[in-house]
Amino acid sequence: MAAIWIGLHLYAGRPLVAAARAGGIAPLFIYALLVALSAVSVLPMFAKRTDPLRRRTAAHWIGYATMSLFATLLVLVLLSDVVRLSYCALQALVATHAWPLISVPRLSAGILGGALALFLVGLVQARRPAIRTLNVPIENLPAELDGYRIVQWSDVHVGPTIQRGFVASLVERTNALNADAIAITGDLIDGYLEDLRDEVQPLRDLRARDGVFYVTGNHEYYWRASEWVREIAALGLTFLKNEHRVVTRGNAQIVFAGVTDPAGRYTHKTNPDAAMFGAPRDAVKIMLAHRPQNASAASRLGVDLQLSGHTHGGQFFPFNVIIRWFQPVVSGLHRVGATWLYVSRGTGYWGPPSRLGVGGEISVIVLRQSPGVRS
Repeated sequence: MAAIWIGLHLYAGRPLVAAARAGGIAPLFIYALLVALSAVSVLPMFAKRTDPLRRRTAAHWIGYATMSLFATLLVLVLLSDVVRLSYCALQALVATHAWPLISVPRLSAGILGGALALFLVGLVQARRPAIRTLNVPIENLPAELDGYRIVQWSDVHVGPTIQRGFVASLVERTNALNADAIAITGDLIDGYLEDLRDEVQPLRDLRARDGVFYVTGNHEYYWRASEWVREIAALGLTFLKNEHRVVTRGNAQIVFAGVTDPAGRYTHKTNPDAAMFGAPRDAVKIMLAHRPQNASAASRLGVDLQLSGHTHGGQFFPFNVIIRWFQPVVSGLHRVGATWLYVSRGTGYWGPPSRLGVGGEISVIVLRQSPGVRS
């Protein structure tokens, strides 16, 4: 595995070797540098919990940023090789030598410049999630709930590279959206409570007319979820542990139900039926579930809209293409039986600080009236 990892870095670093050779630098020096960088990119794996938080944060930033840059470089080198091979094959087929030669130094410089530019674009998209608004038609929605605004966060991953400043910015931007309710659909954190307690404190300032609702994702269960759900409740968020809350607006009711992630065990074992048990039949029903796969159960239970995350939308190119081979629903609004399913691309990120081509989002879900008769 180590040999493959180093080999990928050597392959991706070929433009550096070409640029060095053109500049009179010994290629052996660049090869040694690439081997060293392959070790730098896995620094997060060696960060110890006993290390000071500042040191761990630095290790994650340096390691994951290096990994992100080389992932972008790898894709560009691979694409350039495909283009070059196609060019040479076509040249051979037409049997002419009149075609211009490809300048390797110029091509290498272009690849390096392009990789750096795309890395910076991905970093900006990761650190500044866009506000994405969409209308969801609910069959025979009561007039009192027409225009009801739910702001969704998902997959924030507060941890080594997402800390208090990022959370505070999310809170400020979300509060400005004047939400009726806020839904946080799991993977809010990525570390132990004693390490991140201060980083999540801005959450206590989140404001929505009808409350802030939260369900666990799989990552909560990697970091002692029982401690986190108590802390999150103390910050004023409502943890929906296979249960629901009813909100009244005039003569209309809206149910916010939530299920724990399937990674939970024992008292946190996921149970959609328990979450909806006793919910008013004529209420509009919203289900919070970290994983989109819960939508089939939600449809069976008469849920109007399920809000999910988990996929990150693939997070960055080319994984946003590859993930479609493994996930039936990657992002966006879909219909699953009688239920609308909205899958967020994620508000934060995990691992490499990049969202190239898959920008993060603060989702604003607006419920709208749709023709039909409610059963």
